[in-house]
Amino acid sequence: MTEMLQSGATIGILGGGQLGRMLALAAHKLGLKVHIFCPDPNSPAFEVTPHKTVADYLDFAALEKFANNVDLVTYEFENVPAETAEAILKFNKPLAPGAKALATAQDRLVEKTFIQSAGVSVAPFANVESQTNLEQAIETIGLPAVLKTRRFGYDGKGQLFLRKPEDIPNAFKELGEQPCVLEGFVSFDREISVIIARSASGEVAAYDPAENVHQNAILHTSTVPANISDNVAQQAVAAAEKIAKALDYVGVMGVEFFVTDQSDHLVVNEIAPRVHNSGHWTEAACVISQFEQHIRAIANWPLGATDRHSDVVMTNLLGEDIERTVKSLPAHMMVHHYGKYEVRAGRKLGHINQISPKKS
Repeated sequence: MTEMLQSGATIGILGGGQLGRMLALAAHKLGLKVHIFCPDPNSPAFEVTPHKTVADYLDFAALEKFANNVDLVTYEFENVPAETAEAILKFNKPLAPGAKALATAQDRLVEKTFIQSAGVSVAPFANVESQTNLEQAIETIGLPAVLKTRRFGYDGKGQLFLRKPEDIPNAFKELGEQPCVLEGFVSFDREISVIIARSASGEVAAYDPAENVHQNAILHTSTVPANISDNVAQQAVAAAEKIAKALDYVGVMGVEFFVTDQSDHLVVNEIAPRVHNSGHWTEAACVISQFEQHIRAIANWPLGATDRHSDVVMTNLLGEDIERTVKSLPAHMMVHHYGKYEVRAGRKLGHINQISPKKS
């Protein structure tokens, strides 16, 4: 798509979680309508738009009707079935980000191979489709290492940390004997991420890198500015731009990096072809949030400024943290409740942004 969307146009979003909800709110601010497609009737994104379809992602009759009622389609999570993406294109509706981005991010082996081919560093890796493959890969890569399923892993799911030889014999079986990738362990100083946007016309804009802290493999905080040198920040943005251009990407993407113990060296951990948890800080510290930026990018409007007017710490609210925090929030913090009312341990239910005067 090269034409700009006009006011009053309708954006279709595959997925009805919190990211879809926040994208819909951003689109409404810009005078655009949103239609959410999701199989879960309790999707929180349904609360913020009257236009919705409750159907399976492989219900092609429902997909065709949905496509006929929107002007373009985007998605809020990377595990949209490939057949769904193909159907949207078959029904002659633009899909942004494109099917290539989905296919790349859905398979860790494909993703790492692609990133490496784009000239960006990743950890040593090997394909593992059997216990024998695993043992051969460990001979080359060594221990410690991380064994991950190639598909459908997130927030620490679908992966095992292999520290010693005794961890090897049952590892492939523990992950369901499904295709995996073995990654060499990266000794790192800190984790950072870059939120980058690329429009349909090729314009690119990136936000300042965030420094991320995880607890139990789930993002806990993102802090900006990150405690990194200007050189590392520039390297991270340049690497993210390389990846976005190589994918011919349209929309907002999150790129996660390890800053290794070696001075000023970066290794990409993974990419996310969507707005990203570590970019939620942009709601409070920038005039244009990552959500509005994504809408601008896919609509082929000029991208907004990514300048930061404040320093910020974003904290995820999980499980029972949400009620306690919302009811006792200090005046200088911004809260965002996702509209999920079933409280479960470890479930992302909201986030807060604490801003302070910008120092750097």
